[in-house]
Amino acid sequence: MMIRRHYWFSGRVQGVGFRYRAYYIAGSLGITGWVRNNWDERVEMEAQGTEESLDKMVQMLREQRFIWIEDVEIKEMEVEVESGFYVK
Repeated sequence: MMIRRHYWFSGRVQGVGFRYRAYYIAGSLGITGWVRNNWDERVEMEAQGTEESLDKMVQMLREQRFIWIEDVEIKEMEVEVESGFYVK
């Protein structure tokens, strides 16, 4: 079953390749959505896939070198029709 989540990541998440690693991880897991840097030094992401694939993506991001996720805010959203994962 497909779900969509809106994430806000805080910690050491800007200037460390977070968005491009998210892009490649999403592609490998079949996740659609987008990711971007925010002015408040957080990274914002909307991702759509199975619950297992979204959880795996966050786990894989936590395991990346140089990235340190201190906190994650998550909001459930309605599923959208889209293709691909984009860096904004």
